Amino acid sequence: MTVSELLKPGLGHIDPPAPAGIDPRQLMRDLQAFRDPHPRRSGWELAITLVPFLALFVGIALAVQAGYWLALAATPLAGLFLLRLFIIQHDCGHGSFLPNRAGNDWIGRVLGVLTFTPYDCWRRAHALHHSATGNLDARGFGDVDTLTVREYRERRFLARLGYRLYRHPLVMLGLGPAYLFLVRHRLPVGLMKDGSLYWVSAMATNLATALVLALLIYTFGLGVAAAVFFPVLLSAASLGVWLFYVQHQFPDAYWEQANEWSFHEAALHGSSYLDLPRVLGWFTGHIGIHHVHHLASRIPFYRLPEVLEKHPKLRELNRFTAVEAWGTLRLGLWDEERRVMVSFREAAVRG
Repeated sequence: MTVSELLKPGLGHIDPPAPAGIDPRQLMRDLQAFRDPHPRRSGWELAITLVPFLALFVGIALAVQAGYWLALAATPLAGLFLLRLFIIQHDCGHGSFLPNRAGNDWIGRVLGVLTFTPYDCWRRAHALHHSATGNLDARGFGDVDTLTVREYRERRFLARLGYRLYRHPLVMLGLGPAYLFLVRHRLPVGLMKDGSLYWVSAMATNLATALVLALLIYTFGLGVAAAVFFPVLLSAASLGVWLFYVQHQFPDAYWEQANEWSFHEAALHGSSYLDLPRVLGWFTGHIGIHHVHHLASRIPFYRLPEVLEKHPKLRELNRFTAVEAWGTLRLGLWDEERRVMVSFREAAVRG
């Protein structure tokens, strides 16, 4: 049975056969061979992402300022370059972009100004996400909110309605990314009592982004700056949230109570492999190879394809194409009895 068939309504849970011979713990040890970043390669990846992004952004702004509004058609391309800068920032947070922590941290902080993401705040939240993916008793930090069928049924009407709106594609991929990057990231939400570092990170990023916006407004005018900057940011944000969603929200995802939860099993079986066309794989920093990333997060993004070449069995584990991945947006609840993600309609039918 294919992934697309698994996404059809009304089907019960089907345990896909695990690729023979894959031991998550042994695989994690084997993957240590790929963890060392290559500084020259990292510098090159940063250059071929940052320079084209800045050139494209300025080019669009100049064209729009001159009256060539058709240049805004290049917004999605600029958004892809910005998304790739976020992936580099993401690697910095894992300490996998450069060999030394200081280099990772300062590159991450500078890129956070462009991505509207306070680096130190995000690094902490993302670390919590990695440490508890698939743990039903440790949800709610750095992940997509997910309820079990039982929890959903126990909530009052307004709470259920709010959750359904939150999981709706228009909110998840539209209003949600706008709120996350334009509003929520302006404060160290969830970390306000965890030390001054996170307040400094958020406020310093806010100040730096304000200065960047002021420079853009001074150079191009308010209208042009707004017409170019925010669509580029939000296109990158929406695609990024979609990627994050697909990485852990699929039919046979992994969710367990804390006493049954295993980091290695959750990393390998609770994360997907999004098999994208080569160009999109490049722009997304191969983050679609997410089961490998969660099992060994110190592997630089540009080395993830090497892992699939050396371990071809991983190509079949939790694999989705881009078309199939869109179908996962209908899923909304974890069915603890059948051990599968289901849609709201499926949960209602089973009563």
